[in-house]
Amino acid sequence: MAENTTRKSSIQSLGYNFIPTEFLPDGKDEYYLRKMQDKSGIDYRQLTAYEIEALVKNRNTSDDWNKILVSDAFNPELVKNCKFFGLVRIGKLEPYCLEYSDLKFPVGLYNSTIISCDFGDNVVIDNVNYLSHYIIGNEVIIVNVNELATTNHCKFGNGIIKDGEKENIRIWMEICNENGGRSVIPFSGMLPGDAWLWSKYRNDDVLLQKFKEFTEQKFNTQRGYYGKVGDRTVIKNCSIIKDVWIGQDAYIKGANKLKNLTIQSGPEGKTQIGEGCELVNGIINHGCRIFYGVKAVRFIMASHSQLKYGARLINSYLGNNATISCCEVLNSLIFPAHEQHHNNSFLCAAVIMGQSNIPAGATIGSNHNSRGADGEIIAGRGFWPGLCVSLKHNSKFSSFTILAKGSYAYELNIPIPFSLVSIDEAKDRLIVMPGYWFMYNMYALARNAWKYVDRDKRHERTQVLEYDFLAPDSVNELFEAIQFMQLFTGKAFHHKLNNEGTLIKEEYIKIGRKLLEEQNEVITDLEIIADGFENSKRKTILTKVQRSYNLFKEMIYYYGCNHLIKLIEDAKVKSVQSLAELVPAKLSRTLWLNVGGQLIPQNNVDAFRKKIRDNKIKSWDDVHYWYEQQGAKYAQQKSTHALASLEEISGIQLKKMDAAQLKNLLTATIATKEWITNAIYASRAKDYTNPYRKMVYETEEEMEKVLGSLEDNSFIKQQQEDFVAFKQKTNLLMRALKLK
Repeated sequence: MAENTTRKSSIQSLGYNFIPTEFLPDGKDEYYLRKMQDKSGIDYRQLTAYEIEALVKNRNTSDDWNKILVSDAFNPELVKNCKFFGLVRIGKLEPYCLEYSDLKFPVGLYNSTIISCDFGDNVVIDNVNYLSHYIIGNEVIIVNVNELATTNHCKFGNGIIKDGEKENIRIWMEICNENGGRSVIPFSGMLPGDAWLWSKYRNDDVLLQKFKEFTEQKFNTQRGYYGKVGDRTVIKNCSIIKDVWIGQDAYIKGANKLKNLTIQSGPEGKTQIGEGCELVNGIINHGCRIFYGVKAVRFIMASHSQLKYGARLINSYLGNNATISCCEVLNSLIFPAHEQHHNNSFLCAAVIMGQSNIPAGATIGSNHNSRGADGEIIAGRGFWPGLCVSLKHNSKFSSFTILAKGSYAYELNIPIPFSLVSIDEAKDRLIVMPGYWFMYNMYALARNAWKYVDRDKRHERTQVLEYDFLAPDSVNELFEAIQFMQLFTGKAFHHKLNNEGTLIKEEYIKIGRKLLEEQNEVITDLEIIADGFENSKRKTILTKVQRSYNLFKEMIYYYGCNHLIKLIEDAKVKSVQSLAELVPAKLSRTLWLNVGGQLIPQNNVDAFRKKIRDNKIKSWDDVHYWYEQQGAKYAQQKSTHALASLEEISGIQLKKMDAAQLKNLLTATIATKEWITNAIYASRAKDYTNPYRKMVYETEEEMEKVLGSLEDNSFIKQQQEDFVAFKQKTNLLMRALKLK
């Protein structure tokens, strides 16, 4: 039988020759990288004879007392029952206690085996069975840890290879697709936009090679880096911590296994890891929370994200300000502001573009019934499947799609945003209700936009994230949806008349547009069938088409007019003529992409890719600077897009707009704002008037104690106050423009 590869070596080798001789640069010793990493500023000296005597008296041992270096404020009475091997450097030790939460520990080194480590001032090290090749910061507490060690080839979760290693050991993160065809190399500092760009443009070989080079530039290939534990970090009751770089102010308790990780932490966001967690090959950014039996392998958690209650995150990127509890997420790229809280939720091989919520019983992606594990799901912002939804690869959803409970056995392509998708089991057909959010759940739509801004805890905001439900991406989809409704309405009307033959697409659109613009009553009698929404032979029916058509147009008007009002306000415009002079000469509604939660015009992304290919963007720092540049331009670009949208939907040339047209636009905007405010109230009020909601309460008073008073709802009150202020502001602008 094969034997374990246990090797024997001299006891004198313990703590030495950390870097194999063949990997040492000429003229360097094994400590050259350690010296470079040491930022403590402590002046070390050798032990005095008295200090050695005191250490021996306290049952400490060392293979060579000359290898124990200390600061002038070292107190040997605070080191007891420790075994030292190799070069160990110890900072100030003073007779104090360090206290964290309800725990209080005396400063000093106790009951531990310590191999070639550096310690800052006033640390607590107690009952650490094996502590090897770490640089420990000031006022760190490490107690009851089985193993805390660093290997000479440590990578701290970054997808790099060290001197003498083969390419096949490099860690790749297989996001978006189970077959690895969209794999990216994880690195500390990777933003959601980086992951999306790298995974998206797979036919651009030069771009992919450049991204790999950018990653390798961030790190060197030398062996011999030590692990780090930053100042004031607390580690207690853990089993194995190996090849882990830990920042300041982190709190790690009861973890089973942490291996090959970077754990960013500090004043800009304190990271915590709790009981039963097993984390391998990952990057954890500032302010993350990981608790209670979490399993994560080959992963990145962007700042201020959370994993809780047995969640499993494998081969996935989790965006900022996101939470995953209980469930399983595999091979996915998740943009910021994602929620998933249920033990039987499953998310696989997907790009989820943020502001999303995955419910209990959801199975978002399964390749088990396909010929290969290579399917993908792409969901725009605001994706919200209902309870027990099951989806099939490949599927694609526009922004703010909600799916009712059901098993969707066929591939879906839902291009109409703000829709409710459901299955009519009795008639075996798919039902799509455009504009559902506007009609029935404006409270949730508006509140979500507010809460994501409120909960954005990022310290470094390299990428400008868009949370408003009316933005260039969703408004472009509204325009597409309007044309779809015109097309399918025209087809339905044509077939209702039993006209023979088929028309070209443009003719159907013309018929449908006329009917919808006239609000012709015949539309209510039409069965409006959508083509290409589902890969099946059954019908896809569009409902409430006239109402959603009107709402979509109204929302585009509202989006454009809000930016027009801001232009008037910012420039202190006093006349219609001076306003016309501020409007760009050529307004054109452009295509936009969601790059990790940051909206960027597609032509800018194309130009960016060319700059990388032309070697004008040479590093990830340059890429991140490009995000910042795009973010600085975003408000102006969004305003231009909004004005172009307004011009397109209204048919008014803004540079030639007269006073009457401007007055009508501003008056209509006030009316829409009032409708939105009332709809927010009404959609929440249903929870107080629905008899099936009320039946669990004996009295109105009991209901209010549980739910809170509708009239005291802080979000609704804020929206009502905002409307009053908006109306006053707009009326003042109209007076200044002499429209009143």
